[in-house]
Amino acid sequence: MDYKGIIELILDETDYTVGGGCASAIAGAMACGLLGMVANLSKGKDYGQTDEAYDQTIVELNELKAQLLQGSVKDNEAYLMIVNAFKLSKTTETEIAARKGAIRRAGVEAANVPLENAKLNHRVLAMGKALAGTSNPACGTDLQAGIDLAKMGLASAKANVLVNLPLIKDEIIIENFNKELALL
Repeated sequence: MDYKGIIELILDETDYTVGGGCASAIAGAMACGLLGMVANLSKGKDYGQTDEAYDQTIVELNELKAQLLQGSVKDNEAYLMIVNAFKLSKTTETEIAARKGAIRRAGVEAANVPLENAKLNHRVLAMGKALAGTSNPACGTDLQAGIDLAKMGLASAKANVLVNLPLIKDEIIIENFNKELALL
């Protein structure tokens, strides 16, 4: 599935395969689009940055947007890993052990993906804040919407990490995730 399919499923209240993790990545991608627009509409004027600086911002935002769109796809894949792990047979001791291992591995992936999306949203948020006061004031609501979307994407991605930690069952891995989250 691609990110366009993810967006369609986010909008479908009857679909249960795409959720907040995907939405947090899409929110960050939307923030990139808005912030890039603000940077574009700030060029050619003296708002506090050079056109080259705005162009560098636009290039980075486009890279982040692509990564976040792919992050929405990866989040869906991680969720499906969990679903498939829970579907594994648990008839024999060997099957039970294999199932537990698959659930732990899926939990790690399902925490890693939103952690990466949180880091990307964190960067987008910083870039939005850097445009505040150094961009076209006529784009103030677009800038604020981009900042708010990045904040929401960051908060939702962090929450998505936390909701998957109970699947892991390894205190060292959980502690590492919590340390990473604390940096954001």
